[in-house]
Amino acid sequence: MNSLWAAITEFFTGNAGAVLALVMLAAIALVIGAFVLWRRTGEAKQPALMVLLALIAVANVLILTVPDGSGVAPIEQVPD
Repeated sequence: MNSLWAAITEFFTGNAGAVLALVMLAAIALVIGAFVLWRRTGEAKQPALMVLLALIAVANVLILTVPDGSGVAPIEQVPD
């Protein structure tokens, strides 16, 4: 189990840019899926929750990529 956790940790720290790109693609897919679900079923609750999840994902990406007052983004502090 520890070797699996080590492999997951290594993937996320070594490929931070790829992980952020996947999160953004997932957010886009969530918004598109929410729109399609809303148009097909007319339901509002589940599509609204999907859009909320997409907004939270985008906010997390922004937290990691927007530089702070010193001009350093938190993602730049992750070791390669």
